[in-house]
Amino acid sequence: MSAHDELHGPFEKRYVALGDSFTEGVGDIDPSSPNGVRGWADRVAGQLISNEPGWGYANLAIRGKKLQQVLDEQLDAALALKPTLVTLYAGGNDILRPVVNIDGLMERYRHAVEKLAGTGARVLLFTGFDSGKAPMFRVTRGRTAIYNEHVRKIADDFGADLVDFWHMRQFQDWRYWDVDRMHLGIEGHIQMAKEVLAVLGQKDEIDPPELEEPQVSSLPERLLGEVTWTRDHLYPWVKRRVTRTSSGDDLAPKYPKLTSRIW
Repeated sequence: MSAHDELHGPFEKRYVALGDSFTEGVGDIDPSSPNGVRGWADRVAGQLISNEPGWGYANLAIRGKKLQQVLDEQLDAALALKPTLVTLYAGGNDILRPVVNIDGLMERYRHAVEKLAGTGARVLLFTGFDSGKAPMFRVTRGRTAIYNEHVRKIADDFGADLVDFWHMRQFQDWRYWDVDRMHLGIEGHIQMAKEVLAVLGQKDEIDPPELEEPQVSSLPERLLGEVTWTRDHLYPWVKRRVTRTSSGDDLAPKYPKLTSRIW
């Protein structure tokens, strides 16, 4: 196979990932990967390619994107790649905004899933994470629950597979999360890849994540940790919301074309 064929096909099976930071892989730091992150979707694609020759993979997800941006910028590009498998997770950045119309948002989401399912591709969706134990995001828990009910109904209506993030209790352990407390860390992305492969019914040879022993911190250490997190992560996040900028404004998709080579 020539280098051109290896990167651009043809491929017998084509996995296309759509979404925001969750699917781009933010938190799973890997300087050798495009945009400096790897993530669960890359890990799933690598396993699919290992399981069966003929898979191609594209990842169109970009951090910071709201649902309408994901649909405007990624849906047509995904359809043009003629996917046989699609994963979609979007809407989390909308839920965090001060005002959001969840029902209106999910009507657009439904239309997108209908288009994807109409191609004959296998579609895999995600519920949102239960943030009840996350102090900063606890107030959005009700919104996420409404979002999830829409996702469940849409998945049922169009025969889509569902990764039920909300009910995965293991992710309540903060050792699965990045230091920013907003994105999965390396261990979290590894575990999510395994969860996705299980839903797909695919062979999983990914080693389970190795969690460090829980750390016992003194009150002064915890207070210092909160101050540091506020300065390094919360303040920049709030600043982007106020200035209407995004962490993904200057980024391009990691894998805009189908490839069988995951760096």
